[in-house]
Amino acid sequence: MTTTAEPTKAEPAAAAEEELPAPPADEEDIPVPPGAPRALLRSLLGPHRARITIAMVVILVQQAALQSGPLLVAVAMDRGIPALREHDSGPLIAVVAAYLFCALLSPVLQWVFIKISARINQDIVLELRGRIFRHAQRLSLDFHERYTSGRIISRATSDIDALRELLSEGLQELLTVFLSVCYIAVLLLALDWQLGLVSLAAFVPLALIVRSFRHRSRRVYRRSRTSAASLIVRFTETMNGIRPVQAFRREKANDAAFAVVNGQSATATADGLLEIARYVGLSRATANVWTTGVVLLGAYLVVDDALELGVLTAFALYLRRLFDPIDQLAMFLNSYQSAAAALEKIAGLLAHEPTVAEPAEPVELPEAGPAEAGGEARKGREVSFEATRFAYRTGKEVLPPFDLLIPAGQTVAVVGATGAGKSTVAKLLARFYDPTDGRIRLDGVDLRDLATPELRRGVVMVTQESFLFSGTVAENIAIGRPGATREEVEQAARDIGAYEFVAALPDGFDTDVRKRGGRISAGQRQLVAFARALLADPAVLILDEATSSLDVPGEQAVQRAMRTVLAGRTAVIIAHRLSTVEIADRVLVMDQGRIVEDGSPQELIDGSGRFAALHRAWRDSLV
Repeated sequence: MTTTAEPTKAEPAAAAEEELPAPPADEEDIPVPPGAPRALLRSLLGPHRARITIAMVVILVQQAALQSGPLLVAVAMDRGIPALREHDSGPLIAVVAAYLFCALLSPVLQWVFIKISARINQDIVLELRGRIFRHAQRLSLDFHERYTSGRIISRATSDIDALRELLSEGLQELLTVFLSVCYIAVLLLALDWQLGLVSLAAFVPLALIVRSFRHRSRRVYRRSRTSAASLIVRFTETMNGIRPVQAFRREKANDAAFAVVNGQSATATADGLLEIARYVGLSRATANVWTTGVVLLGAYLVVDDALELGVLTAFALYLRRLFDPIDQLAMFLNSYQSAAAALEKIAGLLAHEPTVAEPAEPVELPEAGPAEAGGEARKGREVSFEATRFAYRTGKEVLPPFDLLIPAGQTVAVVGATGAGKSTVAKLLARFYDPTDGRIRLDGVDLRDLATPELRRGVVMVTQESFLFSGTVAENIAIGRPGATREEVEQAARDIGAYEFVAALPDGFDTDVRKRGGRISAGQRQLVAFARALLADPAVLILDEATSSLDVPGEQAVQRAMRTVLAGRTAVIIAHRLSTVEIADRVLVMDQGRIVEDGSPQELIDGSGRFAALHRAWRDSLV
């Protein structure tokens, strides 16, 4: 009984954990809609059609200039040199000039192509990373409770790096290989169609080798992307939880767990390298054997005067150019398989729609009227749960049909044992989740009909985490109302009792709280979070274990301030500490998703029910 009335600081976390949905066995498994990766790629490339067209024209001309070299050598040998013997240097000079022009034009055009493609690549990467960041913020709370932040970071870092590598290097290699093969195939057939057909027949065994490599490496690189994400997840979780890691001596256990995922990543990487080595070895052996056979056949044709020597020389040069890019194709396939796996995961994330959807036709809240005839305008709004049911993705129903009416301006405290459904009520009211059945209304308007900005202006939730962003104290308070003046920010701090400690900081309200507010204490972070919420001036204020980090003097100061601040405002207080309940107009005791007691604090204390027993145990613990 005592632990329920006055829990330790670990208990709120346990309470939240019990009411959260359990993660699935494989949180990496986000279904990817058919065609989503291709649709994503089209949407990324679409705005750059003009520049892509220019780049394609440039690379076409560049490859034409590059592949003209062996052909000009053949012309020089078979036409220029015989003409020179006849004292006619014109043909040879023309061929040399053409060769020099193409030799200079090719690198210039390649530089132009790389410059254009690099800009396209950078723009695509920036756009995609921004999409992931924006979409991750849109996704509902249930997604973030199942899908760890480390995996989202992996999507925005290592997976995007895989795509960037493909766009910056892989596509250039693919275009180079494809265009060189096309140009060389045409030139070989034009020089001698019979010997050309023999040369091009090498692509039959090479195609089989490429096909085998693609099938084998696809599995390897999917596993590689998954293991890379697992590494980031393990590292992120360990660093975020470094305090409990050191406090409970988890270093060795974490080392062992990290060694497992690190080994899996190393194995996947090694398997990928082995597949490349296997492919390169087979393709080079095939190319070398085929080149040897073509040169021997060509030599017999030259001896029989069926082929000119210059043409055979051009064949030898072209065959080297034809088969050498096969190694580049392996590197492209390497980048492609890795990028394809990354694109699939990113597309799955971006295709995942929020479970809490925006209304098709949003409704605005009615103007808040006077509490009664002749009274001043009220701040709060009426809240009603109507036959509300809710179950997490695990299938366990947390709230059976749940009905509750909170009049405008009333402060309601919700208490109960761990797992009773208190935090679920708060999250539904804040619309972090939608009920599986029934509805929740705010002044008669279904929360699902309110646009998110309208809802967030009307309902604000302060949680036990009291998260602060890097920046000054004033900036963190002003998040509640970005347009607030400095005087309004400081007044909010005064109202909540935070002004004195903020003013005592080295730079006062301009003090940087640093990462996650680590420069100030947990209780001080809680006070700043309260000031932020009060500055937002919501009609409904939800406090989910919001005083859990405060010491007794701090808690008492907050309670005194809130008696004034909450006047006329609708408030729902989720509490384990019964001292927090004293400021409430009404107390609800919950058990297994149902309200088992409902009344004013004094009425329930004077009774003989659960709350009275909890209150007596709490009073005894204080003595």
